[in-house]
Amino acid sequence: MADEARDCIAPSEVAHGFSEQVMPIKAAYRKSKMFVLAIAAGAFIAFGAQVSLTVSSGVAGTLGWGASKLIGAMVFAAGLMMVVLTGAELFTGNVMMMFSVIEKKISWLKLLRSWSIVYIGNFVGSLLLAGLVFGAALYQNNGFDIGVNTLTNAHMKVNLSFVEAFSRGILCNWLVCLAVWMATSSKRVIGKIFAIFFPIMTFVASGYEHSIANMFFIPSGILLKSVPQVVAASNLGADINSLTWGHFLFRNLLPVTLGNIVGALIFVVLLFWIAYLKDDHHNN
Repeated sequence: MADEARDCIAPSEVAHGFSEQVMPIKAAYRKSKMFVLAIAAGAFIAFGAQVSLTVSSGVAGTLGWGASKLIGAMVFAAGLMMVVLTGAELFTGNVMMMFSVIEKKISWLKLLRSWSIVYIGNFVGSLLLAGLVFGAALYQNNGFDIGVNTLTNAHMKVNLSFVEAFSRGILCNWLVCLAVWMATSSKRVIGKIFAIFFPIMTFVASGYEHSIANMFFIPSGILLKSVPQVVAASNLGADINSLTWGHFLFRNLLPVTLGNIVGALIFVVLLFWIAYLKDDHHNN
């Protein structure tokens, strides 16, 4: 009865659950199921990104830059909540599949298969939402403020150095995977929501970089280069030329993705494997 009454699962149980059940089950999904769930996850993260851009537009001038970041960060968390509560497949969370590889529950081939399908599916879902949001002309709202916020945000991201983008990617997925870990530990929906909210709010407000979110943020900015009113209001001038698909893929998405992988592998998988799973091998 005591175990049934608990609201949460012990950290060691979460580690065993990831390595022995959750990740092996995910790795065994048929390709079509994995791909569809990945498209959904990409769209859900994009929904969080879009509402974040919306509520933070025009706020900095009134409440200050920090308050603007906080407000946008608070609503962004809705994206991961939708992912976790619907069982959608998100690449950044699936990096934790390495738990099962270390424990020899799944093969390297299955890991790479899952990562590839989910990453591509996330990209499709993110681009789908970027196209729909652009088609809906939401960038016109509040005197093109949302369009300007979207464009300048994308421009900033493609102009990070490799080291900056990589480091921000590490910090981001450390927190994202902690959010997934903590949500998994809760037995109640409200507990899962709060477990997700605070780490995600922290990563977004801090300005860290999430590869899947950037699959929405930056293409949305690139699309807005075709809207003269948005470009003029952004005051970017000739600097807007750095916002290209090539710069998106190689200046941002590549280093951020690598950083996301490193952040999860070192600071979540390796750390918690040493803490909760390594000793089991010695005891067996």
